[in-house]
Amino acid sequence: MRVGRAARLRVGVGILALFAAGAALAEMQEIPPAHGAREMHGVAGLAVFGGLVAFAVIVALLYLYERARWTRREQDLVAALNLLRGAHDRAEMLLNTDRQVVITWDEQGEPVIEGDVGIALNGDRAATGSARRVLAFGTWLLPGDAQAVEAALETMLARGVGFSLDLRSQTGRSIDAQGRTVAGRALLRLRETSAERREIADLRITLDETRRGLSALASLLDAIPQPVWRRNRDGGLAWVNAAYVAAVEAGSREAVIDAAVELLDRPARETIAREETDTAAGSARRGVRVSAVVAGTRRVLDVYEAALDGGKVGIAMDVSELESVRADLQQQMNANARTLDQLPTAVAMFDVGQRLIFHNAAYRALWDLDQAFLDSRPSDGEILDHLRSQRKLEEHADFRTWKHGVLAAYRAAEANQAWWYLPDGRTLRVVADPNPQGGLTYLFEDVSDRLNAESRYNALRRLQAETLDTLAEPVAVFGADGRLQLANRAFTTIWRLDNEMVDARPHVDSVIARCKALAPAETPWLDIRDAVVGLEARAALARRIEMVDGTALDCATQPLPEGATLLTLIDVTASVNVERMLTERNEALEKAAELRDTFVHHVSYELRSPLTNIIGFTQLLGDETVGALNTRQREYADHIMRSSGSLLVMINDILDLASIDAGSLELQREDVDVRATVEAAVRGLEDRLAEARIVLSVDVPDDIGSVRADGKRIRQILFNLLSNAVGFSDPGQTVEITASRTARDLILSVRDYGCGMSPEVKEQVFNRFESHTRGTRHRGVGLGLSIVRSFVELHGGRVELDTEQGVGTCVTCVLPLNQPEQPRPTPGDDSKPLPRPHLSRVSIA
Repeated sequence: MRVGRAARLRVGVGILALFAAGAALAEMQEIPPAHGAREMHGVAGLAVFGGLVAFAVIVALLYLYERARWTRREQDLVAALNLLRGAHDRAEMLLNTDRQVVITWDEQGEPVIEGDVGIALNGDRAATGSARRVLAFGTWLLPGDAQAVEAALETMLARGVGFSLDLRSQTGRSIDAQGRTVAGRALLRLRETSAERREIADLRITLDETRRGLSALASLLDAIPQPVWRRNRDGGLAWVNAAYVAAVEAGSREAVIDAAVELLDRPARETIAREETDTAAGSARRGVRVSAVVAGTRRVLDVYEAALDGGKVGIAMDVSELESVRADLQQQMNANARTLDQLPTAVAMFDVGQRLIFHNAAYRALWDLDQAFLDSRPSDGEILDHLRSQRKLEEHADFRTWKHGVLAAYRAAEANQAWWYLPDGRTLRVVADPNPQGGLTYLFEDVSDRLNAESRYNALRRLQAETLDTLAEPVAVFGADGRLQLANRAFTTIWRLDNEMVDARPHVDSVIARCKALAPAETPWLDIRDAVVGLEARAALARRIEMVDGTALDCATQPLPEGATLLTLIDVTASVNVERMLTERNEALEKAAELRDTFVHHVSYELRSPLTNIIGFTQLLGDETVGALNTRQREYADHIMRSSGSLLVMINDILDLASIDAGSLELQREDVDVRATVEAAVRGLEDRLAEARIVLSVDVPDDIGSVRADGKRIRQILFNLLSNAVGFSDPGQTVEITASRTARDLILSVRDYGCGMSPEVKEQVFNRFESHTRGTRHRGVGLGLSIVRSFVELHGGRVELDTEQGVGTCVTCVLPLNQPEQPRPTPGDDSKPLPRPHLSRVSIA
């Protein structure tokens, strides 16, 4: 701009010079020619010089003018720049007071971002392009908030419509977005408000809790039955509770406050004011007892008032009933004193200061004390010293220590008992009982006669007990009240009664309950109880008691004088066992032989023969040798055939068991191919597996080899185990059969994953005719596992059962390899039977 002005100045000066030169030339043209050429040249040179001088003067003046003007302009620009810098600094300071970002758009629509960019970039101010990334709202705002602010920003840039949004960043911070148009330009302000919102929320929570607390306090004060009030600084009523309104019989709280209805009259309020003055002077605060009319009735009140910053609060406690009770208590105490004065037990009461406040006539007579001395209210220690000086107390090596121990009862929380042995031979039972209000009450009871009687009784009792303890037979004596009086050592040993129980003299019911744990039979104990505590005619009784360990006792009761009963026991176990063993053995042998013969006869001839005919004729019908059958008839024939086959299997199982019991079943041992035997047993169940939709898993090594056993019985074992597993499995489940070989045994196991067995069922599952379907479709007479165990034991092996309810069952048969053939013991043989296998816990389906 300055260059342009200088150029214009030079052009103006040139124009002026040209005008001056032109004027000089014009003057030269006006000079007459007569003057000659010399004069003309002088005038021209003078005119040119004058023009040059004028040009220089004008240029100098213009230069000085422009220089002064531009100096002033430069000073104004510097001042304006300083003002702009101060405004910029203040704006930046105001912008940085909060964590905020201000975004404006220039004429080209490019954003200009200022402020704390870190609120959008998690404090990453140094990242390249971080300012630009602020406008990428989707990278640091929640998706919904990013879309909202971008839509509002587009609307503001297009139409100039401002907006205000509350946004949330992906890190959980709160952002306040303000969009405005200022001076034709768009402006977006992003400010973090998390701390402010937390402070506002905390303040609101505090205010709400305070408000609820005040409301709860007001409700609590309205609920209590005592009148409560609050006074302002001037002493007027500012608030009262519902009990106060009811006490002054006003209509509402507002009516009481507006009319300033006082519960207490002026003298009572003045008394309360004096009490407050005394309290302020240092005395202990206590309630002021006054009289007032409450709901039309004169009552006695304990009034408490406390000063606050804005006034006072007070409460009135109705103690009218307390005063009445106190008067009644005094009358009762006087009546009790008269009653205690008539008792033979010596009674003395001492207050907190250990001073005598009451004694009855028995106390004065016990110690032979002077009435005047007692009326002087002596202390407990003075009375003890007086009794010691009169030699009425027992001698102690350290009387002071003994006295201190007696007086320690004043500090005890519970009553304590002591025995005083007086020089004259009397024995006193002394009870020191603390009083609720402090102090002690002494009870002195002369128990000399009772102790002498107890001594003689205990000596006689010890003599009787020692006499009974020498007897080998158990003996007990019950009193007329049914309690155990005496029991010798043999009785307590056989019934396992501890000394504490015997010393407590238990009732016969307690003794019987303890004895029934060892002899649970109910009938003998009922008869014994009737003999001890029965109301009918008492007579001798004889019963036999059998204990759980096999001991047999002959029990006899004998009535004694004064309602007592003698109970004696004799151990007859040996004779009873011999008799019982012989009888049971004879009966068992006879019954076994009879049942076996009868059973085998009926099953062999009465059931098996007709069943064979039924199967034969059914096969003829099924082969249609006697004529064609329709579909329904063929189906019926198939059902008859299957049912007859099942019945034949059960009959064969029963006959096998009968033969085993009779000792007539012999094993046909041969070399049995284990794998072929397993496959044969599986083939017999293929139709049933397919019908039940059961998956069978067979795990038999190819090199398992053979075993010396009865192949038919091994197949029968596997068939029964697989039948049980299929019957207790649900459709779709798997039944596993595995075979393995060790150095000594062949192990066959069948596992299912059905319903399993409970511990109670597991204990009975190998018993004959024990069938537990447990809700499955399996049906049978309960001989499968019994036959399995019998055949396995015939081979010298064992059966192991592992079951768990809800998980499944695994039955494992362990057969010894190269087992020498041994004859099966027959009934009546003295050889020992094979031991039962131990049943381990496994899973069952």
